Order: sequence, then C-alpha cells, then structure tokens
Amino acid sequence: MPHGWEYLDLLAREAAVVEFERPLVAARTAGLSAAELADLEQAKTMALRVRALLERRRRREEELSALYETAGDLAGLRDVDAVLRAIVHRARTLLNVDVSYMTLNDPERGDTYMRVTDGSVAASFQRLRLPHGYGLGGLVALTGTPYATANYATDERFQHTTEIDQGVGEEGLVAILGVPMRLGSTVIGVLLAANRTERPFAREEVALLLSLAAHAAVALDTARLLSETQTALAELSAANAVIQAHSESVERAAAAHERMTSVVLRGGGVGDVAADLVDVLHGALLVIDAEGRPLATATSPGCATLDGPGDATVGEAVAASRGEGRSVRRGELIIAAVVAGADNLGALVFRPDRTLSEMDQRILERAAQVTALLLLFRRTVADAEAQVRGDLLDDLISRPVRDPAAARSRAARLGLDLDAPFVLVAAGDGTGDGPGQRATSWARTFAAARHGLALTRDDRVALLLPGDDPADIARQVARELGRALGHAVTAGGAGPSRGAAAVAPAYREAGRCLSALVTLGRAGAGAGTAELGYVGLLLGDRRDVTGFVTALAGPVIDYDARRGTALIRTLEAWFDAGGALGRAAETLHVHVNTVTQRLERVAQLLGENWDEPRRVLDLQLALRLHRLRGPLEPVD
Repeated sequence: MPHGWEYLDLLAREAAVVEFERPLVAARTAGLSAAELADLEQAKTMALRVRALLERRRRREEELSALYETAGDLAGLRDVDAVLRAIVHRARTLLNVDVSYMTLNDPERGDTYMRVTDGSVAASFQRLRLPHGYGLGGLVALTGTPYATANYATDERFQHTTEIDQGVGEEGLVAILGVPMRLGSTVIGVLLAANRTERPFAREEVALLLSLAAHAAVALDTARLLSETQTALAELSAANAVIQAHSESVERAAAAHERMTSVVLRGGGVGDVAADLVDVLHGALLVIDAEGRPLATATSPGCATLDGPGDATVGEAVAASRGEGRSVRRGELIIAAVVAGADNLGALVFRPDRTLSEMDQRILERAAQVTALLLLFRRTVADAEAQVRGDLLDDLISRPVRDPAAARSRAARLGLDLDAPFVLVAAGDGTGDGPGQRATSWARTFAAARHGLALTRDDRVALLLPGDDPADIARQVARELGRALGHAVTAGGAGPSRGAAAVAPAYREAGRCLSALVTLGRAGAGAGTAELGYVGLLLGDRRDVTGFVTALAGPVIDYDARRGTALIRTLEAWFDAGGALGRAAETLHVHVNTVTQRLERVAQLLGENWDEPRRVLDLQLALRLHRLRGPLEPVD
C-alpha cells in the first residue's frame, strides 16, 4: 500500500486520533527519507483535518436530529414533564456535559426554581431557588441574556450567595452555561448545562442550547394552552348538560353550539361555521366583512342562493344589531352583527326556509360570535406575524448586523432568503403626515403575500421584497398602494441587494430615490435609482459608474471600438459646439455632411429620442465619465 493510503483506511474505520501516528512511526522505523517522512506528515495533517471536519458534521447531524425529535415531541405533546425531561437530557448529551437542568421563574416570589435536572446527584442542588440577579441562573433570568463561565466559583461577574455556592459545590459543578427561555419578550425560565471540570463553551453550543430552550418554552406554553382548552371544554360540557334539560329547540341549539365549537377547536374557518349553521337551521347564508364584501356563502339543499342585499339594508341592519346586541329581522332576512368589543367585523345575513323560533335566532347569534372569534383570531395571527416581520426589518435597518447568520435564520423562518436578490422600496404620499393604519395594513399584506417584510417608519412605508427589478416593484407599490388609499403615492426602489448587511444601505438609497422623485416633480410615480439618470448615480450607495456609462453610451462606445469610427469624438465636438453642425465640423476637420451622417448613426444606436434635453445631459455626463475612466470593454 503506498505511503499515505493508510490514512484513508483510518478515516474509513473512524479510528481514534492516536492511531494516526502509527503510519509515521512505522515509516521512521523503515528508514524512509526525510522528504518521504515530510510527505507522510503532511498526509497525516490533512487526514486529521478531514477527521475533524467529519466529526463536526456528525455532531451537527446529531444536533439537528435532536431538534427534530424535540419538535416531534412537541407535535405529539401529551405529558409536558416528559417533553421537558427529554429536552434537558438532550442538552446534556449534545453538549457532552455532566449535568443539565432547567429553572422556571416564579413571579410571586421573584426568583427562579429548579424544574427538571439530568445528571444531578445532590439533593440540595435539586432544591435550589435562585433570586433574580444572583448566581449565573438568576442573572440570566433577570437579564434574559445567555451567560457562560469556565469556572463559576472564581468568576466575579456573578453575585454569589452561601446557599447557591453550597448547592453548586455539593454538585461539584465548575463550568456552567445558561440561556433564557422566552415567550415573546418575557423570560419564563433558564436552561443550563454544566460540567464538573473547567471547560469553555463555544458559540455553537450556546446557539444549540438556545434552540432547545425555545422548544422548552413552546412545550410549557402548549401545556398551558392545553390546560386552558381543557378547562374551556369542561365549562362547555357543563353548560351543555344544562341546555339538554330543555325543549327540542334548546337541544338543537346545544348541538349547533357543539358543532361550531368543534370548528374552532379543529382550526376550521368561517366557511365551516356557515356550512354547519345552514345544516342546523336550513336556509341560505351570506357572511360579509366590515366593508360588505362576501367572506363565505352556504345554502341548504333545495334552497336558492342568497344574493347580496343592498348596502343600505346591510348597513342599517348591522348598526341595529350592534345597538340591540342581538339579531334583527328585515323582511325575509335575519341579520346578526359580527362584532368583537367595539370592532365591527361584518355580519351574518340569513334567509331561513321556515319560521325561526327565538332559540333558533340565538343559534344564529352564537354563530355570529364564533365567526367573530375566528375573524379576530385570524386578524391576531396576521398582526402577530406582521409584527415579527416588521421587527426584523426594523432591526436590519436601524441596527448594525453583528450576526448575519442569526439574521439569515430569522428571515428564513419567515420564508425570506436574504442570500437571494431583494429590493427595498420606500413609499409615501408626500404629505408629511406619515402612513395611516390603512397603508400599514396594506403594506403588511402585500409583503407577506410575497414572503417579504414591511413596516412604517420615517413617515413612510418601507418594504423588503424578493426580486431583482427595483423600478418595476416600486411602480407596482406606487400603483397598488395608491389605489388602496385613494390618492397618489410615490415609491422609490433600490437594489437588487443580497445579505443582511445590505438592507440598511438599500433602504437609505430607496428613501433618497423617493425624495428625488418628489423633488423632480414626479410625485405619484414609482422608479428605481437607476432610472433617474445622473441623479440616480449621485443618490446610489454603490456608485455603479461603469453601469451608468454602459447604459447611456454603451452602444456608441462599442461601435467605435469594433469599427474604429469616431462617433464619441463627434458627439463631444457637437456638444461643445452647442449643437452647431458647422462648428463641430470645423473642430473635427470634416465636412458638415460627415457630422450629420455620424449623428444619424448615433440615433440608430441610441434611439430616435437620444437628443432630448434630459437624455442629452445624462449622455454628456456618461461621455465625460468614460473619458476619465478610460475605454470600456466591447459589449457582446
């Protein structure tokens, strides 16, 4: 076997590090030359590097597998204690530490207490309670910030107490890492990993423990929600038992109530509620939103579909229903307002195929309440997601990106790839009053539908959208936002850009583009920086001079380069002569007809409107920049 091939065998066998010295020892014993020994030493070094890489990848696969298993545990959550024990055990295994444990915050006592431990042997340690701000775990619980120490006993960053130091000492812990468990902005506990010997904790280990802490927080919140749901179901069952003691109409109301509750619990929508309602009451139903637009329709077999009633009828009936707090009759229709507090969310417009009793009308009103709950939940979910998207965009714009990987991960969870091309758009109406709620709502919906981000800041709407054509997207935003608001909107686009660090510069460039459009009298339009000619060149952060020159004068430059003509010199002479053909011809020492023919060729290359004043100014600047920068490469 050739020298060095032994290391491939060692790699294939996943041999221990010490075995990688044997081929080198054997080679020295065999009397190989210094050059051969050096080659073998290099082969050993490369093999060890490959082994380390394979070990890291294996480790990463184990971590991902553990996170997937944890997610699976959450999906099938039945026993929250079992899930938390599994998370703590995985933290101990993956970080290869002696002990892992979890503490939960006690708001009433103002401290954090042991909830789950793995690998602990000291009873006093398992009963510890850490006041907020004391010890490593108490400091994490107070600040919501990860902390790590290679030697806790000698680390003066933490406030030591006799009780905490005694518990940690009896457990024999030396190195400790703690990360917060969060629900939104609230810290509910701390997940910790500890070793009985000194050791540092790598950033990857901190990130892994944070991921496990996030899963633990979800498990606790899910358990809370399940408990609340079970309590609600118990209350509904008790109410149902009382209703069943009444007449047949009351029983029908209870059955309808159960069906609609089931819709909520199984994650159904407004259409499911409508279908269940007409199945119980029989007739035709139309569900409309606050603007009178249809949300769902349902019709019992043999009934005619309900056409939308007049706006005046709906508006008056909904107002009456809201005022009376119950459904109202209007001819053959029964209308129940869908409200949540003071919010008008829409209405149920029902045409029964038989006379309804008072209890049947209560069923309709319950359906309106369930519909309000579903619409409110849908709005809450949409608002929460929009807030998360807006927070990410605000962070990318207003704060330096110190951890691109973390920003990339946050964006990926929202369906956005920051490594792919994206554009920034700044839009406003030029009034200085700032965007209203309707503009904010439109921007969030528009961005979410395209896996982008949106927020309102600096008296304007800011959007980050996947794509590589800022001008086209800016025009679309100006057009559609203007239509939604009922007045003209101006939008400036910048990009395309890639990477989290490019968001803030692109936003500033889009803002300058918006201001330039308003200043140039183009309010109500949408454009990208590149479309503003020399103004765009001055506004852009990237100063793409080559692109500017190529876009304006590239065909002429290329023509001269390929054919050895003098179109550029002719243009420059013509500009210097103020457009006088005779003076340009004298400068070039050619006949006037020659100048005319050359300018006709320029028109063929640049388009018939090349000599419009605005384009002439951009072209003169492009030729001057070309002269200063030197020749461009011919365009293919």
